[in-house]
Amino acid sequence: MSGTRHVAVLQGGTSREAGVSRVSASGVAEALGSLGHRVSLIELDRKAPDQLGRLRPDVVFPALHGPPGEDGTVQGLLETLELPYVGSGVRGSALAMDKAVAKSVFRRAGLPVADDLLIPATMYAREAAGTIRGAFGDRVVIKPVCLGSAIGVMRLPNGGDLEEPLTQALEFGDVLVEPFITGREITVGVLDLHGEAPEAFQVIEIRTALDEWYDTVNRYKPGASEHVLPAPLPEPVTRDLQRIALGAHQALGLRDLSRADFLLDDNDAITLLEVNSMPGMTPTSLYPDGARARGLEFPALLDALIESAIRRGTSL
Repeated sequence: MSGTRHVAVLQGGTSREAGVSRVSASGVAEALGSLGHRVSLIELDRKAPDQLGRLRPDVVFPALHGPPGEDGTVQGLLETLELPYVGSGVRGSALAMDKAVAKSVFRRAGLPVADDLLIPATMYAREAAGTIRGAFGDRVVIKPVCLGSAIGVMRLPNGGDLEEPLTQALEFGDVLVEPFITGREITVGVLDLHGEAPEAFQVIEIRTALDEWYDTVNRYKPGASEHVLPAPLPEPVTRDLQRIALGAHQALGLRDLSRADFLLDDNDAITLLEVNSMPGMTPTSLYPDGARARGLEFPALLDALIESAIRRGTSL
């Protein structure tokens, strides 16, 4: 620890993930306070810019999930205010938040992603259903392009009607549709402190009850999922997962921290799903588990992240 700091922790906002953000922010504030840091917990609303300008904290920790806190908008505000902050910058945050754009970056970098179709929110569900059936059949996964925490995700492992799931998903905006892939759910965190070489955490396998998956409930309900680390995998597969997580982080231009999510099929073929530029910091979140296995307890992890942001300063 390099000394006490005044840390502004941003929480909430208008995102559908605002509730999760407040849980993350509460844990972050408590842990930083336990180290002696002065913490100001700030709700992301119209008053927030004035509060930040008046307080002039040493560093900002945007414990925010989903837009506008994770898509580059808040990052641009903090750059304008010339306040150092934890996490990725404007461009990296924007790229990671948009699943379709992020996947195009991953493809250019030669990383393994599933085929997909981008369905605009203006498209009728019936028309979209016909397009999807022609490309992939009806065993698909439908994902809102710019939401996290599995909100709005529709999985059709057995196929069936597409119009109703599409109608529901399109209420959130544009959607990404991928073929349904059966596989183990895997995640890998990345720590990328300023001035140090980035590193991948141990690989974690996420296990849920039979016929369930890591949906919104299983992410945040205590005991609903099991985090197995290190994941019981052949060493070459573990190394590949860590390499791809690092590659995805760097391809998007991220910094400080990220978490890559994967599917691993029965033949150990890897599919990169997405990268979260501000992983959750709740009691059931995966990123702190990876850090702990690396030897960084939660308060020490947060301390390292705020010091990284302060060393970097502000730069778009």
